[in-house]
Amino acid sequence: MRRLGIELTPEHPTAEIVETARAAEEAGFDTAFVSSHHFNRDPFVVADRIGQATGLDVGPGVVNPYETHSVSLATRAGTLDETTDGRAVFGVGAGDRSALSNLGYEHERPLRRVLETFKVAQRLWAGESVDHDGTFTARNAELNFDVGEIPVYVGAQGPHMTRMAAKHADGVLLNASHPRDFEWAADRVAEGLEERPDSRGEFDFAAFASVSVAEDEAAARAAARPPVAFIAAGTAPPVLDRHDVDHEAASTVGEHLSDGSFDAAFEAVTERMLDVFCIAGTPEQVGERIEAVSTYADSFVAGSPLGPDRTAAPTLLAEALGRTTGRDR
Repeated sequence: MRRLGIELTPEHPTAEIVETARAAEEAGFDTAFVSSHHFNRDPFVVADRIGQATGLDVGPGVVNPYETHSVSLATRAGTLDETTDGRAVFGVGAGDRSALSNLGYEHERPLRRVLETFKVAQRLWAGESVDHDGTFTARNAELNFDVGEIPVYVGAQGPHMTRMAAKHADGVLLNASHPRDFEWAADRVAEGLEERPDSRGEFDFAAFASVSVAEDEAAARAAARPPVAFIAAGTAPPVLDRHDVDHEAASTVGEHLSDGSFDAAFEAVTERMLDVFCIAGTPEQVGERIEAVSTYADSFVAGSPLGPDRTAAPTLLAEALGRTTGRDR
């Protein structure tokens, strides 16, 4: 396993997130991805605090290039790389359509926007002066400080973004939790790798799976409802069909989220959605699902919510992962 990561969602006080990061490092994790939502704390600030308190690789997972200009994202990632002595990772993706709509942003040309964003960032990190006229504009953009090589991970779910990541990026954070999705995605990764130049080096196919673990299965599943709501609402129809998830039910969840009716959205999540869009249960159950997913992926990132008890979750996850990876904890 190349990376063993954990997603930390800064909906909680930064000090608590840092403590969870410390627990994750102690449990054997090597990377922390800090999720980005406009209604939560700033991911780069939280990532910096994690970087100061731990030896983890750390970065946003994932930021979108609509709310913030792509050059500014490159600057923030470069700054994080400096403050963490070269441990930054850059997770970038198209963002949540419903959340962006609430801020007045059009979710236009997402694949091209993401690709252009990290390509420009890589040029800036390499010390180039960049002129760019595409899905965004930059004139004589450059950084006045040195930046190392920052691994770029593309958050993806659909076929085109996954193929693009395999062709151009350092890794993909495949947003899925069911083995069937990773089996499907492995073929898309293979298609992208066929066009990948050798000069770009190895590619990391990372499973970015929503996980909720607890000694009590019911508690684990209950804690999974909020992230599953966002996942289900943004899932493409072919994926819903792949798992026999009712389209109308998923649409209802999305409508509640767009209206800001979060409690209603979470209540509208079905048991089928929980089974498909999250790895939820006891450490033994979670370990079995991760083992099935790891058949296809190179790395594993345990995504939100982690579990009903964030303090205990890293240890329980390590227990689950130990069954399948043999990783020293």
